[in-house]
Amino acid sequence: MRSIFSISLAAGLLALSAPAYASRMDVYIVTSARQSYVFNNYLQGDDIRIESKDGAVTLTGIISEYFHKSLAEVTMTDIPGVRSVDNRLEVKGSLPTANSDAWFHDKVKATLLFHRSVSAKDTEVDVKDGIVTLRGSAASMAQKDLTTEYANDVEGVIKVINEMVVAAPLEKKPRTTKEQVDDVSVAALVRMALVLHHSTNGLYTTVAVKRGTVTLGGRARTDAEKALVTKLVKDVNGVKKVKNLMTVEPS
Repeated sequence: MRSIFSISLAAGLLALSAPAYASRMDVYIVTSARQSYVFNNYLQGDDIRIESKDGAVTLTGIISEYFHKSLAEVTMTDIPGVRSVDNRLEVKGSLPTANSDAWFHDKVKATLLFHRSVSAKDTEVDVKDGIVTLRGSAASMAQKDLTTEYANDVEGVIKVINEMVVAAPLEKKPRTTKEQVDDVSVAALVRMALVLHHSTNGLYTTVAVKRGTVTLGGRARTDAEKALVTKLVKDVNGVKKVKNLMTVEPS
């Protein structure tokens, strides 16, 4: 009789504690997203509401750029406790038509945005009939050339004309502790960069991040493809080190 009572008591306490645990986990999920580097830097101007119920996350609200929708979602998926993401975010204004000049403009700007060796802020992008013209300033010839390379790697771009002026960079302020990039954000930025680059968006790639070290898995068709993935990921904001464990499997 006593054992039956003990079992019933334990079951009752478990039933009472489960909702409390779920609630704490949901608060943790929402807080982690709000405090992430991605939400505080890339999505700070968007009106995004996050709701979590037992790890099932729903995103609603208005965003300024279409790629912000994917960025918000991939950021949520790496937060511990998240089981699913229902992404209902809507873009403010009308979306550019696929393969239009406006569409290419947004894709080029987004591609530059995630890399630390180029400056999306200092790069003006004009597109006409699929031909991209870059203006603005570059800190060095190497940065100018890399900006051209990244713009060329946007799917559908016909040609890139780089008219950027090479100018001495202004002294940068050291990054504060609050601006350090968390692992959840690093993983999201790496995934977005690989998707935006035409050279890597068709590859099967897995991404794991621990203390800024990115471990890549998956498959590449050639050693050159594998090396390119490493190069692109090394240049993503927040990445400290890359371990590329992708296998090379010719198709």
